[in-house]
Amino acid sequence: MSFYHKLNQEDRRILRQVVKTVHMIYYPKDFITDYEADKLIASIQSETLESLLETGKNYNESIAEVNEAL
Repeated sequence: MSFYHKLNQEDRRILRQVVKTVHMIYYPKDFITDYEADKLIASIQSETLESLLETGKNYNESIAEVNEAL
């Protein structure tokens, strides 16, 4: 079983968001789907996925702080 299958729904959503905005930036818009993001995520090592997940969580926290300040 891969690392990805051990994640909860919120963590999967964050990983998909990061992969879509960073790794799939030059893909045609029709190909930027959850399915395509999941295929790309499945090919990434677990250590890198953990790093991407941490980056996504930190990004979401910083956006929430900015929204609260407004």
